[in-house]
Amino acid sequence: MRSKKRAKSDLRHRYHTRVVANILYSTLATCLVEIFLVTNLSMLAGYANDAEWEGALLAMIYSSDTMIVLGYVLVGIVVFSVSFLLLQEKSIAYISRISDAIENISHGDLNTSIDVIGDDEFSSMAENLNKMVEDIRKLMDKERESERTKNELVTNVAHDLRTPLTSIIGYLELLAGKVELSPEIQKKYIDIAYSKAKRLEKLIEDLFGFTKMNYGKISMKVSKVDIIKLLSQLLEESYPNFADKGLSYQLQSNVPAQVITADANLLARLFDNLINNAIKYGADGKSVLVKVTASSETAQVSVINYGYVIPEEELPMIFDKFYRVEQSRSTYTGGTGLGLAIVKNIVDMHGGTITVKSDLNGTVFTVTLQVNFDINREHFGELG
Repeated sequence: MRSKKRAKSDLRHRYHTRVVANILYSTLATCLVEIFLVTNLSMLAGYANDAEWEGALLAMIYSSDTMIVLGYVLVGIVVFSVSFLLLQEKSIAYISRISDAIENISHGDLNTSIDVIGDDEFSSMAENLNKMVEDIRKLMDKERESERTKNELVTNVAHDLRTPLTSIIGYLELLAGKVELSPEIQKKYIDIAYSKAKRLEKLIEDLFGFTKMNYGKISMKVSKVDIIKLLSQLLEESYPNFADKGLSYQLQSNVPAQVITADANLLARLFDNLINNAIKYGADGKSVLVKVTASSETAQVSVINYGYVIPEEELPMIFDKFYRVEQSRSTYTGGTGLGLAIVKNIVDMHGGTITVKSDLNGTVFTVTLQVNFDINREHFGELG
């Protein structure tokens, strides 16, 4: 704040210095013109008087009449004003351009910009005006993106909720119908309806969780967590999913245990999403590797699958809300497109980083977390 005040003071000082200099230049020009007039007109009036020329004006000049003195003063004022305006013309033109730009902006033309010329209050005004226009433009772009995201949310949610719901209703109608079904068929239909209901529950859970994290605030309950033990438990709990996809899994670590400070529930959700993502897209690779590299300051967890390769051009968008790679629209891998966005949000809440790379050697999601996360202040999930 103090440096800003000092900068403004410097700009004001430079501007005042320039104005004072222009006043001095104008005064000097006026004095030169006045000296020229007084000297030459007095000389001419004296010569005319010696030659006995008749003329009231020459007589007044020779006698230094009050009217002539006032005339000199008037000429001086005119010379001073004209010279000062000429010296200030550049500043006046610059102010006019700034005024025109402000008028254009007020009419909605956000492509208006002003060249920053010089180093005074006017150039500072032009610079601030350009920055204001840029900020407004970014804000409007953000609003448009927000509106597009909301529309995409409605479309995706409607699609993702309708598909399993339609299947559930269809199979329940068959079970409740008048046609007799064998116990085997009934069990098959019930199992399908149950699996669809579980998928529907997962979709709603993801949507609700993401909404809480992004549009509300979640207070983090930070405690000591053994990340090796947590990952081992999550992998064991996911065994049925691994078996269903014909996948094996392996947990590798350079240490037997690694305790970090984190929110255990959020951390569990983070790695559960990454493991489930690896199961979805790693079926062709037959295995999933979870690798932990721990040091005194950080814990790095890599979740690696050897299945579907994410196209390089899609990698920068992989953590965007509702973004899904092409194959994820299928029945087997479909979802809300929120799983990795939730992962990124939780990583950010813990002050960590997450990266992804994908090639023929595997798709690797790498999360890096601080071992000693700051537990002495409140942490919230906020709009990202």
